[in-house]
Amino acid sequence: MKRIIFTILAGWLLVLPMQAQTSAEQDEAYWMKDVIERFQVNGYAQAGYTYSNLGDKNSNTLDVKRTLLWVKARITDRWSFLFMHDFNSVVQEFYTDYRITNNKALTVRFGQFKNQLSMENPYSPTTCELVDVYSQATTYLTGCGSDPLFGVQYGRDLGIDFYGQLFNDHLFYNLEIMNGRGINKKDQDNKKDVIVKLDYRPFAGLKFVASAQKGYGTALAKSTLCPDINVGDIYRRDRWTVGAEYKTNGGKNDYWKDRCFSVRGEVLGGRDGDVHSWGAYVVTTVPIVGQLDAIASYDYFCGAKDQDYVSIDKSGNLHYHVDAEKDQTNLVIGLQYWFFRKCRVQAQYTWSDSWDHGRYSRVQIQTQIAF
Repeated sequence: MKRIIFTILAGWLLVLPMQAQTSAEQDEAYWMKDVIERFQVNGYAQAGYTYSNLGDKNSNTLDVKRTLLWVKARITDRWSFLFMHDFNSVVQEFYTDYRITNNKALTVRFGQFKNQLSMENPYSPTTCELVDVYSQATTYLTGCGSDPLFGVQYGRDLGIDFYGQLFNDHLFYNLEIMNGRGINKKDQDNKKDVIVKLDYRPFAGLKFVASAQKGYGTALAKSTLCPDINVGDIYRRDRWTVGAEYKTNGGKNDYWKDRCFSVRGEVLGGRDGDVHSWGAYVVTTVPIVGQLDAIASYDYFCGAKDQDYVSIDKSGNLHYHVDAEKDQTNLVIGLQYWFFRKCRVQAQYTWSDSWDHGRYSRVQIQTQIAF
């Protein structure tokens, strides 16, 4: 009997450590799997070739426009964090989202992110139709880069955003309180900018969008569009936009095999000090065959209304313009071929008529790799 009891006890002593080790290994494997599933890594690169015929100055170059990588971490079912870096420039975004309500009615975002002014600015360059990505008015008014007063801010700012979806996802809204200074910078004018956006979707595939911004800017450089604003001046910086977008297939688009016809248009306006500007664009995508699309766009922007200025033609002659508009029109046609999910080759021709450069054209070819 003693021998039997001793054998059973010895067996227990051998089995229990093995069970404990197996349980610990299982817990570690589960923990690692849970951590990995909470992280999502994405990125893309866009590079190509540009030929420009600007008066007597022709140029052609290979270029790398964007190389972005971002990581999103889901901390809980309500709480997440995102970090984005562009290896061509600077840190682009870092923010945290927390969903306050049980449904999608109210979420708060804090950090550095794209402002919600306009319909286009929140769109990723990986899904936009044009090699130049956004319209002239969107680029200028949202701070993407063509406004010398505001500088290159990539359409982003530091602040807080209250957003959500209401009425069975028919109404989307944003209320943002931003520094109004741009990315990676503290506020200098101690005045906050307020951005409001409403996005109404009566049915899948159609939406109407309106947005507005009230705020101030601190001039970083002189601008030919706003000659009365000097470096360091604090000036009014207000904007408004109204637009609509329609997509077939209920708006479903995998940008590869199940693409759709789309058309988007918007009218945008702004004020910098006493100078008013406005613009409008229409851009459309038409699937042709297989993974091949046709692209067309009309884009007009008036950077300054009713101003006097002097221009010089190719022969060096001066021309005086009274109560004229400093404007530019871009017409774009092109093709794009999707060779994999979110991966494409684009070829586009742009004809421009500008108040300061006259008429000129560009040819652009770009490859996009995204995951």
